[in-house]
Amino acid sequence: MYSRAVVRSFLARSPAYNKLAANSSTSTAAVFQAEPKPPVQGVMQVREDKIVGRDIVGYGLNGEAQYFDTITFPFPSVRFMKNTPEILALREKEKGDWKKLTLEEKKKLYRASFCQTLVEVDAPTGEWKAVFGWVFVWVAVAVFSFVGVRKFLTSTADDPSLSLEHRQAQLKRMIDLRVDPIDGLSSNWDYEKNTWKS
Repeated sequence: MYSRAVVRSFLARSPAYNKLAANSSTSTAAVFQAEPKPPVQGVMQVREDKIVGRDIVGYGLNGEAQYFDTITFPFPSVRFMKNTPEILALREKEKGDWKKLTLEEKKKLYRASFCQTLVEVDAPTGEWKAVFGWVFVWVAVAVFSFVGVRKFLTSTADDPSLSLEHRQAQLKRMIDLRVDPIDGLSSNWDYEKNTWKS
């Protein structure tokens, strides 16, 4: 590894090193125990601004204080709504006998903690209709492009192999080569009379 002198010379300009050097000059490991950097402005601040006034009630899916509904992990780390005086009064009432709570109060308490029920989360959204719509739009664009190219950009009038004389010459060549003699073109040709079979 690096010697203590190399590490100190590398970090000599760092204010964190100067602070640590004053406290501990015996260990190289102390050099790397600098104070953590403050979070990037705007990133953590936005996340913290969104949860101000909401209770953090658990670990959540990944340990971050965020709310989202999912069937696979139905326990978000923060409550859905911010605390209001009405909600706080209901939470105090909730600590007592639940039989004294009305159905409407129970629903308000639930909606303060969760945005949707699990049935609502799992309900179909109808998004498949938009997907099918866009698929059909692009298929129609592809079909119209193909037809347009075939009709307006390609010309078969200039192709000599499609004239009647060339097609008859190609048919004669296929008969002479005895193409498909069992059940195809040559099976319908009478080679002794040199005509089509009746």
